[in-house]
Amino acid sequence: MKNTTVLISGASIAGPALAYWLNHYGCTVTVVEKAPALRPGGQAVDFKGATHLTVLERMGILAEVRRRQTGGTDQVIVDADGRRLTVMPGEFSGGDIEILRGDLAALLYERTAESCEYVFGDSITSLTETTGGVHVTFERGAPRTFDLVVGADGIHSNVRRLAFGPESEYVKFLGHYYALADLDAGFSGAMYNEPGRMVSVGGPKAPAFFVFASEQLDYDRYDTGQQKRILIDAYRNGGWKIPGLMAKVLDARELYLDSISQVHIDRYAKGRVVLLGDAAYGNTLGGFGTGLAVVGAYVLAGELAAAGGDHRTAFQKYDEVFRGYAKVARQGSAGPFLAPATPAKIRMRNWMFKRRFLLKAMLKTTDWFATDIELKDYAKLARTSVPR
Repeated sequence: MKNTTVLISGASIAGPALAYWLNHYGCTVTVVEKAPALRPGGQAVDFKGATHLTVLERMGILAEVRRRQTGGTDQVIVDADGRRLTVMPGEFSGGDIEILRGDLAALLYERTAESCEYVFGDSITSLTETTGGVHVTFERGAPRTFDLVVGADGIHSNVRRLAFGPESEYVKFLGHYYALADLDAGFSGAMYNEPGRMVSVGGPKAPAFFVFASEQLDYDRYDTGQQKRILIDAYRNGGWKIPGLMAKVLDARELYLDSISQVHIDRYAKGRVVLLGDAAYGNTLGGFGTGLAVVGAYVLAGELAAAGGDHRTAFQKYDEVFRGYAKVARQGSAGPFLAPATPAKIRMRNWMFKRRFLLKAMLKTTDWFATDIELKDYAKLARTSVPR
């Protein structure tokens, strides 16, 4: 197998999942991550359907994911006086298995740390393709050359920007922002809406979870103080317990704010550089991101192994095989559902949760999207090219 030295940018979910499979097929893998260490905790992520679970099982981590799962959490939706309106059931938001993103990342890291090189606190600054590889420079580390480079670094992918072009060409803003805050609200298990605004406390995403409609904002994604001020401004004059929550935002231990956006790109690879996970087919809060990342890693690594490391053939097959499955990432936006724009739309959304037949139909649809791919047995396809 050729092209066996691979640099992966991003150590959240997609990157370590790909590192696992590439190492399994005999590659030498380096993972570079801008953060100084693995990010603990974070929002809950989920897997749904036989396809997701099959890949986890083939990785040998399904039992451990089940052991660490949080369990679906019902959310009581209340009005401004705290009266119960309806319930968003945990099965709707939590899939078949729900686990904290940080716990899943740690599990994948545990499975790859001894066999793959991890470089934390660094970032790629340039990519120059040569006849035999990709010359890479870093913010901190010395320049190195790799056979292949993978951008598994999220919807704001640095690798995509360097190899494909500006983010504005590939990421479409969908009119909403969301924020995750680690704060002590003093209560839990409730979700409240006003037109264009939602707040959830003690739910599956974070201790406090916010979604609000907005024009596109210009802010520093690494300036937590600025993000806190944006959130406070977005919820001014709010009802229910919003004023008390906003009073605690400035002292929140952690806060992350980002846009709800979609990635639109007509090819996943350019030369020796390829995109994986949200960098290639992200849809913020779309409900399928983690599953797409893990299945995408399985397919990308498998196609490389099946092609004996021929990246041109493998990347083309990855695009052909996966693009149809990833179409779910273009299915609308979570913003209008979580933060409906008018009182009538809020009532309609709540009404849906009271109709079990509608919930079952929606869950059946998500199951169909989650299983709409035929998983190849890449271990058999790659048998002649994988070191034993």
